Amino acid sequence: MQELIQQLVNGITLGSVYALIALGYTMVYGILELINFAHGEVFMVGAFVALGVFFTLGSIGLPWWLLLVIALVAAMAVCSLLGMGLERLAYRPLLSEAKPLQKLELAIIAAVGSGIWWLYHLIHGGASLLDWALGPLVGAGAAAACWGLFAYLSRNSPPRKTPRLSLLITALGASILLQNAMRLIVGSRDRVPPDTILPSWSVAFAGVQLTLPQLLTMGVSVTAMAILTWLVQRTRLGKAMRATAQDMEAAQLMGIDTRAIVVIVFVLGSSLAAVAGVLFVVFFKSINFFIGFQAGLKAFTAAVLGGIGNIPGAMLGGLLLGLLESLGSGYISSEWKDVFAFIVLVGVLLLRPSGLLGENVPEKV
Repeated sequence: MQELIQQLVNGITLGSVYALIALGYTMVYGILELINFAHGEVFMVGAFVALGVFFTLGSIGLPWWLLLVIALVAAMAVCSLLGMGLERLAYRPLLSEAKPLQKLELAIIAAVGSGIWWLYHLIHGGASLLDWALGPLVGAGAAAACWGLFAYLSRNSPPRKTPRLSLLITALGASILLQNAMRLIVGSRDRVPPDTILPSWSVAFAGVQLTLPQLLTMGVSVTAMAILTWLVQRTRLGKAMRATAQDMEAAQLMGIDTRAIVVIVFVLGSSLAAVAGVLFVVFFKSINFFIGFQAGLKAFTAAVLGGIGNIPGAMLGGLLLGLLESLGSGYISSEWKDVFAFIVLVGVLLLRPSGLLGENVPEKV
């Protein structure tokens, strides 16, 4: 009995991470009917940002809770910018008429380009004075290239309805780009955080040990999901998001800035993925550039299981998938733990394509 309870606790912990990532998939799909396959890589970037914070600030004597808060804030900020960049650079030109980049957007691209250049050299042997000097030039070059591309698109690409297959291929391309870019920056080997990040204490409950990483993962996940539920159901912004998801053209006629809503949805989804990335580092203590692909597929399965486009369904699907994977690993074989997600995906698509809480709705045109 104790073993069963322990496996249930492990499953809820793992399912909480899957649920946070799945929320990003289901929110974007609810608005745009787009499967953002690059979302898993956003989660992976959040994990590496948290790891960088732990290595940078972990040795200066900050309390563990303050260090965790700083990691969460930093990961959410970086992943929010990354989500906004994906929406602006990869998806918006296909969903609407391409427009030239604004000055603020160019400044952000330049800053990100410089930061990536410096980070790469800091990780691979240290940055020389020349590397620091070339950083702004690299950032300016990246901004100039993006400006030229979008200026060309805005003059030579007439507005048209983009096929869904083009959006899917773009999402896969963005996923592969981010995955390999991170591999070039941080390397391909596994990275582990310092052992002294969190105190090693646990709580005994019904003969089961609950460790601090497990308690943090479950507590932070539940809090984040509760805040998102309140935001969507109880605020004016949430009402605008639900109206945009139901009918974008009608929402525009009612005075809702649907483009801003789309950006906010990407920011919220990316922030939740960042939270999941930080919790993943805290709980599993080992990350690499490939974790986004694995976790992204399982979170997508969780979103389909609960009902793609349904926020409570994404939460339920994540928890159920985590429980299934934990129980299967504990009572069948840990070598099959990655197979269970795909068995569930095939079964749901065959038996109930709309998911557990999803509904069959007509396709938007």
